[in-house]
Amino acid sequence: MFTREWLRAVVLMMFTLAPMNVSAEVPWQFADNTRYMAMGDSLASGYGAVPATQGYAYLLYQEGVFDKIPNTLLSNVGLIGATSADVLNYQVPLAINPYVPTVITLTVGGNDIAKILEEGANPTTVLTEFRANLFAIFSQLRTGLPNAKIYINNLYDIPELPLPPPGIRSIVLAFNGIIEGVAGIFNVPVADVFSAFEGRNGLRLIQRNGADQFEVHPSNAGHRAIAKAFKAVIEKN
Repeated sequence: MFTREWLRAVVLMMFTLAPMNVSAEVPWQFADNTRYMAMGDSLASGYGAVPATQGYAYLLYQEGVFDKIPNTLLSNVGLIGATSADVLNYQVPLAINPYVPTVITLTVGGNDIAKILEEGANPTTVLTEFRANLFAIFSQLRTGLPNAKIYINNLYDIPELPLPPPGIRSIVLAFNGIIEGVAGIFNVPVADVFSAFEGRNGLRLIQRNGADQFEVHPSNAGHRAIAKAFKAVIEKN
């Protein structure tokens, strides 16, 4: 005599082995899906947001900025501590093969600045290397992914950092000048995060009571501001 447990097991196996309905909205079944890749450093990875999936790249995905969620594949290769050299050497190859994204967002430069602030590297040398790396990043992406839409953001100021005059602002502006210049060569739109953060409180973790004096990452509100800046330039272009 068959037990109820045995019948349940048979029914479960039948459903498990049954072929999937091809009309089900499963993203990887679509040939025309939008393939979004978030590239860059800790900001791209969502660091600072709680949870990290409230980082700006995830917000862009969740809000359907590029396409409807069921038709969007997200790959976030943003890495805490990544410099422009790391993006060039490790993330660009992943984009070109195997992922082949149709849209890319890039945040880079913060850890290049850290070389100046934390390691005492020569600013001119770092800026020269950053420009060369960014040029190579865009050059390889444009060559390997000619149809991909690419967006980058400029960097925000952190006036709260305990640095001697003129502080970090002049360094940030120098990096942003390079970002604008190189992006312009490759027709890459720039999200104006610098202006989005200018004069506003609550966007940087360093502004919180008890925060580390060198905590430079954005808060949840900061990530929302970055996502809004990207969304504005994406909708415009």
